[in-house]
Order: sequence, then structure tokens, then C-alpha cells
Amino acid sequence: MTTDSTPASAERATKGDRPSVLFVCIHNAGRSQMAAGWLTALAGDRVEVRSAGTAPGDRVNPVAVEAMAEVGIDITAATPKILTGEAVQASDVVITMGCGDECPWYPGTRYLDWPLEDPAGQGIDAVRPIRDQIRANVEGLLAELLPGPEA
Repeated sequence: MTTDSTPASAERATKGDRPSVLFVCIHNAGRSQMAAGWLTALAGDRVEVRSAGTAPGDRVNPVAVEAMAEVGIDITAATPKILTGEAVQASDVVITMGCGDECPWYPGTRYLDWPLEDPAGQGIDAVRPIRDQIRANVEGLLAELLPGPEA
């Protein structure tokens, strides 16, 4: 299920010279880091990518790192960051993944919620389907943000 708080006409408006996306989950250690990795890998420098958490963990989930490495994406340098109002306001699209009402809301920002299972405490066999669902979601988002043959 996707929640979108802005009209369709605002979907492609950007606050800067390129679309900006912020991925948010509670610990910024699994889902949001994998999503940021996918979007960076698929969009390159055509999209500004951020991730943050409402209660960031100490490190990125090693199983999420392993799952992404299996598909050739290195997120070992990623570190969990605290969600700030400034990061939300600077983003065109904020995608939440399990942070519920803890994510600040600002007018003019598009919000989506991706209900995904939390990979925390799970083994690689359980994290792979989460990784693959995130990729599918990111590909759909990218098609909206960068329509045309390049996306």
C-alpha cells in the first residue's frame, strides 16, 4: 500500500536541480539503507539520495550488507543517521518504512509508505525477499521520478 499526500501534478516537481529522495525507517540500519543503495545504484547522480532513522542504530545490519553485496551493491560505508526536519524539508519524496507517526510532516513534500518486513534479527534467506521487494519499489519510484528511456 502506498500513501501519497500530494496531488499527482506535484509528483515531478523538485526542490532542487534533481529529484531528492529520503528513505526513513526506525534504525536506519536495514530497509532504508538497502533502498538508498538500490536508488544510488540504479539512478546514479540523477537523483539525490538520503536515508535516516527515527532511532538510528549503531551500525548497518550486517545481513543487509551481505544481501546487497550478493547483487553487487556495496553499502559497507553507510552509517545510520538521525532523521531531521531539515532532511525532510530538503527532500521531494520521503519514503517511510515502519516509522509510523514518528516521521515529521511538511507541506509540499510527497510522502510514500512502503510496508516492508523489518530485516533486523533475520537471516539472509529472510532478508533476500525484502531486498528484492525494495528493488521493485525503487524501480517503480525511479520510473516516476525520471520518466523516459533513461529510467
